[in-house]
Amino acid sequence: MQKINWASVPEEQVNPKMKRKFIYGEKVMIARMEFQDGFTVPWHSHDNEQITEVIEGMLRFWFDHNEENYIDLLPGDSIIIPGNKPHKALMIGKVIETDTFAPPRQDWINSSDDYLRK
Repeated sequence: MQKINWASVPEEQVNPKMKRKFIYGEKVMIARMEFQDGFTVPWHSHDNEQITEVIEGMLRFWFDHNEENYIDLLPGDSIIIPGNKPHKALMIGKVIETDTFAPPRQDWINSSDDYLRK
């Protein structure tokens, strides 16, 4: 076992509007992220189950390639996204949030998450 303090976890500037830190074990990953207003996470899906919790700002999600209906998350709100569910997100205001993934996101670990690096 290893004790981890978030202050010691390296922060990655993924793109000009997104920063993240993450820790992971064999079966789960927790990421702390900060986004600037207006950043859009493009349509994507992944095998991993995802739980998102908003700490600051507003996060708007769309699902299943349907841009007519959306769900807004405010501070204190969480959502559980099943694996392989297509989704897209818009940051409204500065957004601070945590994502928990099971299993860990290998594309984040090996930096092959090109959809976020544009």
